[in-house]
Order: sequence, then C-alpha cells, then structure tokens
Amino acid sequence: MNGKGVCRFSVSAPSDLLEEFNATIRRIGYDRSKAVQASMRSFLSEYKWTKEVKGTAAGGLIVIYDHEVRGLEEELTDIQHRNRETVKSTMHVHLDRRLCLEIVAVKGEVGTIQDLAEGLMRKRGVKQVKLAAIALPTSAL
Repeated sequence: MNGKGVCRFSVSAPSDLLEEFNATIRRIGYDRSKAVQASMRSFLSEYKWTKEVKGTAAGGLIVIYDHEVRGLEEELTDIQHRNRETVKSTMHVHLDRRLCLEIVAVKGEVGTIQDLAEGLMRKRGVKQVKLAAIALPTSAL
C-alpha cells in the first residue's frame, strides 16, 4: 500500500456486535465505511497518545470481560498483582449473567500503563479495554 486511494478489506466480528454497530451508524447517519474509518482514527489517536507521551500518568483501565471464560479471572488478578507498583485499586461490577466490568485505577510510567492495557486486551474473553489517563505534572509525583 502506498497511502493513495482506498483499499478494501474484510473484518470478522460477532453478529450481535455487527447488528449493534449497524443500528448505531444508521442513527447517526454514517455508512459502514465512514464509521469504520472514524473508529480506526480514534483507536490510532488514543494509541499514539499513550505511546508518545512520556513521564508519569494516572487514570483508569476499564475492562469488560466474560467471566465464564475458564481461568480468565485468575489471569486478570495475576496481571494486577504482577503490576502492583502501577495498579492502585480495582472495582468490580457485574453487568449481566456473563459480563463483568473491572475498573483498574493506575498510576505510573505511561509506557508501563500502556503495556498493562495491551496485556489485558490480548486475553481470551476480554471484550474491550479502554484507557483513560492524564499525564501528571511533576508536582503530583
């Protein structure tokens, strides 16, 4: 790819996710291509911020996962314990019969927080991870 023109590609997604996506983009007047492009830009912008910002940050990792995936809850707990210098607190919420929401309060080096978020994203059964972080001034360290 040389960065000119457009490229077609296919994406696999659970049917319920696609149905919700299609309903949402119809409500706001987007076509699927425009909505996917907007989503990709948002993802890239967020990723670049967390990779390019240096120093210390504080924030939260919002994790939605399927608690019925065997061993996942133990893996998530183990990850938090291995990162106890960064993980300051957690809150667990039951969303429905299968899905849980975990909010992980973090403070530490931006790169370490991003690595933690990426590690959580890679786990089978984790549906979504959202990082909300703010770079801290040196006075807050």
